[in-house]
Amino acid sequence: MKCTFALALVLSAVLCSAPLAWAETASQKNTGYTVIKGGVYSPSESYDLNNFNGGSTSNVDSKTGYVGELAFGHYFFPIFGIEMGAGYFESKGSPAAEPGIVKLKVVPVLASAKVFLPLGPIEPYGEVGIGAYFTKLEVSGNLGSFSGSSKVTYGVHAGAGLNINLSDAFFLGAEGRYIQAKPEFGGQPVKLNGYTATIDLGFRY
Repeated sequence: MKCTFALALVLSAVLCSAPLAWAETASQKNTGYTVIKGGVYSPSESYDLNNFNGGSTSNVDSKTGYVGELAFGHYFFPIFGIEMGAGYFESKGSPAAEPGIVKLKVVPVLASAKVFLPLGPIEPYGEVGIGAYFTKLEVSGNLGSFSGSSKVTYGVHAGAGLNINLSDAFFLGAEGRYIQAKPEFGGQPVKLNGYTATIDLGFRY
């Protein structure tokens, strides 16, 4: 009876430790990765457009748009890595008083430091980083017509996510991120502050 109980404990320990060892192999043997991300961008703040519609100020309430990103990362330790990525996101807005459409188109180039928590095949993480944002503003409707690009704008971001290792070479994930940046168009600031939420597909090598 005692031998059977001891054998059961040993088997349980082996079965519980196997996923952890497998997850460590996935991140240690394959320290580089590429990840494709797609999801939504939700602005957290409205902004004002000055000197449109006869010189008046129009408040624009941006709506949720979409985001995509291609990123490359490297694990320097099982719990720490660096990720570089570039992507695209946009949102449309409607002025509060006048008919019209305002569209923001953004190409971000991002660098992120990531801290991972290997828990078997599941890998939660947090991140902080900086980014360069190339932004274009398009205005049409009663506000008049305008299309202009900002100079490169620098911002910061922070987020958290979860990777699920399907094998040593593939993983699925989900990520949430908050970004903060404020490009200018003709001296007029427009806030990009908002949240992104993505579903991720990754390849380790």
